[in-house]
Amino acid sequence: MWLQLLIAAVFIAMVVSLAMGAGFLLRDGSSSRRLLVSLKWRIGLACLLMTLIIFGFWSGRLG
Repeated sequence: MWLQLLIAAVFIAMVVSLAMGAGFLLRDGSSSRRLLVSLKWRIGLACLLMTLIIFGFWSGRLG
């Protein structure tokens, strides 16, 4: 149960990071680094999400 909630929270954080990146792309100038930071967070969250899903299937909690 906790693993599923953690996976959902990480997914929601990824969607929020995606929305923030889109906002930075539309509002900021070309010299802003906030879009790059948002992309780095999204990549990190995606790796965490894949790790949690693999762990869930490996341990039998999601299968």
